[in-house]
Parts: sequence; structure tokens; C-alpha cells
Amino acid sequence: MKFVLKGPFGENYYNLMRKIGYYFQGTGKEKKEVVFARPAKGYPRFHLYVKTENKNFILNLHLDQKRPIYQGVPAHSAEYEGEVVEKEAERIKQILQQK
Repeated sequence: MKFVLKGPFGENYYNLMRKIGYYFQGTGKEKKEVVFARPAKGYPRFHLYVKTENKNFILNLHLDQKRPIYQGVPAHSAEYEGEVVEKEAERIKQILQQK
């Protein structure tokens, strides 16, 4: 699920993601995006890809239900929409739009 949060924000996205319970994982395939997860380890977990454009955050959220089953293959069982993903997106919006 992709959504945009209008900036400007008083803090960088590393600090803001920590405040909403997400942990830094690295950079995405596109070097312009940063990857966070919640919880830090284990499954199921949310993955959040964050990019900045002007002063806005572009967020791409999905829920990994389980780890990849084939070694070396990134495919996994993920949900990109649905009630659980929508509720998490709303939680993120409510918290970050108050900042």
C-alpha cells in the first residue's frame, strides 16, 4: 500500500520511524528509498519503504506473513492491501501527522 505524508517534518525519517516502532533495515533496490521493519525480527512483520520527495514522505507498506522458503530467493508471502495493512497505514498517518 502506497501513501504520501505531506511535510515538512521537524525530524528526519530515521527518528520518526523509531517513534512509530519501526527499525532500520537498510536501503532498498532503489538507493533513494530506505527500508524499515516492525518488529525488528520475526514474522509476521511490516515492511515500510520510505522515500522523500521535496518535503514529503512517500511510504510503501506491506505485511510479510513468513520468511522466504527458498534460500537465495527474495519471494515471500506478503500482503500489500487488506484490513491489517490499512489499519497499520492509518496508525502511521495518525501518529506522524501530529508531528
